This record gives sequence, structure tokens and C-alpha cells, in this order.
Amino acid sequence: MQVTLTEKAAQQVHKHLLKRGSGVGVRLGVKTSGCSGLAYTLEFVDETTSEDKLFEYFGATVVIDPKSLIYLDGTELDFVREGLNEGFKFNNPNVKAQCGCGESFNI
Repeated sequence: MQVTLTEKAAQQVHKHLLKRGSGVGVRLGVKTSGCSGLAYTLEFVDETTSEDKLFEYFGATVVIDPKSLIYLDGTELDFVREGLNEGFKFNNPNVKAQCGCGESFNI
């Protein structure tokens, strides 16, 4: 099981950790939410647990709890700019459907 980061996403993780002044990496996860059932979570972390799975790309660490990894296996985290908007984008091959607003998904 694996999750990857693009180079652009890794650069943004480094940028945000530098701005925060601390941190191990970025934690990706899923939670029950929205009309389709699941929503992504993303937060910067200062500590990991013994259960966490860690992946490193371009010097940036991705931290994932085992329950979320089932839903995120094969996902690529990218950082995109679309017009005036920019942000992290989850490219998850497991997604079967998304809600119209793009906030939630199901597998």
C-alpha cells in the first residue's frame, strides 16, 4: 500500500512547515462526511504514532493512519493552480463517485 506526492506538493509541504516553524510532515486521512460518504483530511503534524505509515517523497513526509490507508492506497497528492485558485488535489484511483461540489466521495 502506498501514497505518493508530486514534486509540487512536496515543495508546498516544505513551504508550510517552514512557515509554521516546526513539523514532521503532512497527515492525510479520510473522515465520514458529505453526501457521498467520505471526505479527505489534510493537516500538518508535529508527532507520529507507532501505528502511522510514513512515506517520503522529495524530502517531504506523508503520514497516514492504517484505517485511512485502505481508502487512500494508490493516491497521488498534487498541488495545482487553476485560475485564481490553488491547493492540494487528491488523485485517488479508488474513487467510484463524487458529490457535485467535489467535497466528498465514495469507494
